[in-house]
Amino acid sequence: MKKTYTLTELDCAHCAAKMESEIEKIKGVLSVNINFIAQKLTVEAEEKDFNQIIALAKEAIKKIEPDCEIES
Repeated sequence: MKKTYTLTELDCAHCAAKMESEIEKIKGVLSVNINFIAQKLTVEAEEKDFNQIIALAKEAIKKIEPDCEIES
């Protein structure tokens, strides 16, 4: 399953790269891409694990850039 989310308050391209790297480390993530210019997060993972993976991705993003939010 692959889903794309809008990111708000993503202010730093370097931070986006760090977020992408951290999300890649989450068990079950098949692929991840953050497009800084479009402010989009695309995650591919098994459907059964998807909600848990997104919750962990939100935590990882908050650690790197506290004001950044994932919107559906």
